[in-house]
Amino acid sequence: MDQIRNDLRILWGSPLPPTHSGVADYATELLPELAKLARVRVLEPPDWTIPGNWSSKLETVPADTPAEDDEIVLVHLGNNPHHRWLLHRLGARERIVVVLHDTVLHHLLVESTAALGDHRGYVNSLEAAHGNQGHALAAARKVGHHGRLDPFLFPARGPFLDGAAAVLVHSRWAEELIQKERPRIAVGRVGLSVADPQPVDRTTVRSGLGLTQTEVVLMHLGFLTQEKGLEEIITGVAAANKAGVAVRLVVVGEGEGMNPLRNAAALVGIDDRLMVTGWVEPELFPSLPAAADLGIAFRTPSAGETSAAALRFFACGVPVAVGGVRQFLEWPEPAAPRLTPGPSAPAELARLLAEIGTVTWGSRCRAARLIYDRSHRPDEAAKAMVTFLKEVALG
Repeated sequence: MDQIRNDLRILWGSPLPPTHSGVADYATELLPELAKLARVRVLEPPDWTIPGNWSSKLETVPADTPAEDDEIVLVHLGNNPHHRWLLHRLGARERIVVVLHDTVLHHLLVESTAALGDHRGYVNSLEAAHGNQGHALAAARKVGHHGRLDPFLFPARGPFLDGAAAVLVHSRWAEELIQKERPRIAVGRVGLSVADPQPVDRTTVRSGLGLTQTEVVLMHLGFLTQEKGLEEIITGVAAANKAGVAVRLVVVGEGEGMNPLRNAAALVGIDDRLMVTGWVEPELFPSLPAAADLGIAFRTPSAGETSAAALRFFACGVPVAVGGVRQFLEWPEPAAPRLTPGPSAPAELARLLAEIGTVTWGSRCRAARLIYDRSHRPDEAAKAMVTFLKEVALG
């Protein structure tokens, strides 16, 4: 084990708890396993305070700590401002491996340039990523013209990958995409990992939430935005409720979509069928999906992310209704039944809710846990990451 540890040295940079971020949760759960296989130093985000669930065995260093000569710097990028403090690393003379959690990085670009008053930086980066079209889009934004789909049509990831020695992604779709765009950069794929909740007493978890054992529970995990299918979810729940399914929609998390969600539920007469928990403490979060009969991860358009929320449901043996696009199609249908983006999605969701409790549902639950066991355990993800990083180091 000592020989394995001494072979590889990693300087890890990502959001960390107490930041309310899926990547921060990922770091907490993967880092202890990674530290068993390599020497890992973890960069402290600005103004960071050590959370109560932080492993005492992990070495942390200030955010501006330079990499040592033999260290690989892992820069984790996602499509939000929590990653902004890491961007100066991309231009440093260090061996950088970008861990790409989203294939759309337009929002991160905006937050690190235009939102800070650096419109020229936004124009230059968008033009570098998308040529004349990017320049025109940036010019339109400056005078107040921009659309909801602009970031997804112009993902702006190119400038963030220039200069990287390699890129790590979490899905075959993302792997093929980056290989096509950056054929000279090594691209690796490591399944996104989440902690194993171990056997969970579903009855106890439900009781703790005030749910009865006879209700059909549809659950959404994570930060809630309009892009996560609020209209389709509410419409599908309303249709199932009208058809006689005793359904409850449980939303775990926070976000700008909460008030629109409550308003929509009241508008269609199912406000008594909606439960919003708000943010949940990290020690309770992994087992909470066990209360659900069905999870939902229906983001349209998608930022190309591999849904950590979906994996948490799989770990609890709960199937997840997903948007039938791109990376979500890599999961087997029994565990990840597809919802067609568009007007048919609510009816498809209602039919799924009506299926819960039938003889076929047990096979869906078994398929869900199998996905987790095969590809998304932290110990296996750490091994795969170390194998790829050793290849990069040798290169």
